[in-house]
Amino acid sequence: MVTQAEIESREQRGLEIAQMGKQIRRIDGQTYYVRSQSGNGEYRVSKGQDGWNCECPDHKYRKMKCKHIFSVEISLSLRAEVAVRRIEPIDNLTECIFCGSSNIVKDGVRKNKVGTIQKFYCRDCGHYFTFNIGFERMKHSPQAITSAMQLYFSGESLRNTMKSLRLLGVEVSYKTIHNWIAKYVKLMRSYVETFQPDVSDTWRADELYVKIKGDMKYVFALLDDETRFWTAQEVAESKYKHNARRLFQLGVKATGKKPMTIITDGLPAYHDAYKKEFWTHKRETRTEHIRHITIRGDHNNNKMERFNGEIRDREKTMRGLKTKETPILTGYQIFHNYIRPHEGLDGRTPAEACGIKVDGENKWITLIQNACKSANAQ
Repeated sequence: MVTQAEIESREQRGLEIAQMGKQIRRIDGQTYYVRSQSGNGEYRVSKGQDGWNCECPDHKYRKMKCKHIFSVEISLSLRAEVAVRRIEPIDNLTECIFCGSSNIVKDGVRKNKVGTIQKFYCRDCGHYFTFNIGFERMKHSPQAITSAMQLYFSGESLRNTMKSLRLLGVEVSYKTIHNWIAKYVKLMRSYVETFQPDVSDTWRADELYVKIKGDMKYVFALLDDETRFWTAQEVAESKYKHNARRLFQLGVKATGKKPMTIITDGLPAYHDAYKKEFWTHKRETRTEHIRHITIRGDHNNNKMERFNGEIRDREKTMRGLKTKETPILTGYQIFHNYIRPHEGLDGRTPAEACGIKVDGENKWITLIQNACKSANAQ
């Protein structure tokens, strides 16, 4: 019979393993490998219908909840308690947007196609301004602009987006919609690059071909396995001659860490980049490269293939990209990470799974407002 003292002893040792770092290797949400504390091997901990199971003798023969299972459970609970960074809408401003003074007064209104917008005057710095932050001097409302972006990145073409806005009483050309996208993607990109998402230790990389000006190019992308956060991307001329080192470098720069496991297909470019960026002589600091993936089992790249399908669906609507430096891929990366909820994450966005929550009914407006405020402060 298992005593309470034995359970508490294993739980304590599991806590020590979880706090050591580099002891638990995640394969997917159901499978982990925990390093043996008495040797150089690992024990596979997997979740089935009857709960967690471990390959160690303690669990296998004594049917006890071992320290390895405890360590995985504790590690998951510690990740769930990560402090959330909240990005909140900027409402009810009472300070000058130029000097920060609260000595401001109302001074007339400004009229445009949207209607009238209240103007303010700062008695300290002498500037006139409005609180339409992020959308100053725009002829259309923030709601119309962000609705266009939501429609476009959800899968509509520019012309279909234009027709949908017309039903809402917004007359605008498809070229103007593209200009909105280019302007605000550039603004938001500089802002979100300042965040450091709390990603897991397992990353996935893959490539897919796209048409750019009628020529076939390849988009190389790096995705976090647990949170599905799209950490890095680059467009390459060739699949087999491409140097994937920069992709891995961008991923490390965005997350502030290197993975313990990276999963790719058998493309030699990935393994060459892995050996130069992640491989070390010390086993303790070495990243494992899994490149012999299968359709089923532990070593599959199904999540990455599902992600590629998202991009492929978007590209079909666009009928190809116009330039290699297009803002569309960056815009879709922002949409994927911060706007679009994912069923595999229980309706959360990848950013929320990484500890970054965008508040507000319209997340586009929240991001644009904060991006503009951050740019003005620099």
